[in-house]
Amino acid sequence: MTPAMALAQAPEAAPAVRMKTRTPKEIAASPLSVGFETLDREMFDPERTYPYLAQLGVKWARCQTGWARTEKEKGRYDFTWLDRVVDSLLACGIQPWFNLGYGNTLYTPGPPHPSAVGWVPLNSEEARQAWVGYVEAIGRRYAAKVKHWEIWNEPNIPNFWQPEKPSPERYVELVRLTAPVLRRAVPGCVLIGGAFAGLSALDYFEGCFRAGLLDLVDKISYHPYRAIPEENYEADLNAFRGLIARYKKGVGIWQGENGAPSTNHSTGALRQYEWDEARQAKWLLRRILTDLALGVELTSYFHTVDMVNYIWSGGPSGMTNSKGLLRGIEYTPKPSYYAYRNLCSLFDAETRLETGLLLRIEQLGGGLDPMALRTSTWLRGSSPLFVWWYPADLQRGFSTVRCRLRLWTPRDIQLAEPVLVDLLHGEVVTPAKMVRNGQFVVIEEAPVRDYPVLVTERALVV
Repeated sequence: MTPAMALAQAPEAAPAVRMKTRTPKEIAASPLSVGFETLDREMFDPERTYPYLAQLGVKWARCQTGWARTEKEKGRYDFTWLDRVVDSLLACGIQPWFNLGYGNTLYTPGPPHPSAVGWVPLNSEEARQAWVGYVEAIGRRYAAKVKHWEIWNEPNIPNFWQPEKPSPERYVELVRLTAPVLRRAVPGCVLIGGAFAGLSALDYFEGCFRAGLLDLVDKISYHPYRAIPEENYEADLNAFRGLIARYKKGVGIWQGENGAPSTNHSTGALRQYEWDEARQAKWLLRRILTDLALGVELTSYFHTVDMVNYIWSGGPSGMTNSKGLLRGIEYTPKPSYYAYRNLCSLFDAETRLETGLLLRIEQLGGGLDPMALRTSTWLRGSSPLFVWWYPADLQRGFSTVRCRLRLWTPRDIQLAEPVLVDLLHGEVVTPAKMVRNGQFVVIEEAPVRDYPVLVTERALVV
């Protein structure tokens, strides 16, 4: 070792401490959201969730508004339930954004359940005018409190576009009916179109854009459910963005709904795979950080709490949708809640991607493919964050392997006291073997796991 090299080495790593976390009120702005959907069907008790949301660190919550729950007699609207939701979220420091739907059996006959999930108000003039009246009423009521409005949910799949087959032209017809009403009722509103299920229905998406969707809305949202969060995701997202740009440049995209179960025999997306609470938490970290690294404007985790006896368009399923951060009977936090809280505390609007840093992984053990590693570099103030993980199949076992990390920062970015941060458990530890040479830091035997780990400045997290 040359005199210019400083060595910090101990027989073992220093004891771990817990990273500090922040509440929504302590965070000024963030691209991170949580799902608060299905209250149109009264699927959970929101009052039991607010103490946890007040500590979580998200700044946004996606709320389904529930026409059928609000207008139970023709022409009479009762927004009392939604008032409580909006005011309670705002009191936590969380901004609601509205998903506008679904049908109403007063005007759209045929739904097997009173919530009229997925039933579209286009098949009679009475239904169309009743929908316009509802949109006008809800828009005016919440104009001062809610500025972001998403029109319908997953119109490209049959469950949510009834009684017809999904049609790009008909969806745009609904948006064309709705958007001008919101523009009048909610000055300065931001309209979100799409809420598309998946990223593979490119013909459907193009049909919407050809029919004029991008002239009616400000953002496009999508729901990219997949068991391995990174699998083909960047390529699919690039194709989606490219298609949007062919019709209109500069349109932002929101990942509006995505989650993973925490139990086997759940209902809803991804139910066919093996899950437990640890897998769910790892999946969440990988989904959210992948979205942020790919420049998605807002990314939302579905859902706040498990939904017991989940209600589909056909009515109650008798099964639990176990994607919640909280358990659905006890309303107690799962590992995914703590993992998301850790992530929210570091990756708010003040943390940005920074390409002028070096993160190199060397001597990767375990026979893993180094080309498969996911890495990204970030800056928060003058403190760097170096993030990495292995995108393993969560349904298979994975053992931590070791590597050498080689990190470099420019002279105006300080890494004076590097620490390893485990986002899943919130543990912060000083590396046992670390060498500094000028602006380079080399960490020996750093962990590579199937969920994100990072190196940053100690003062940022403790």
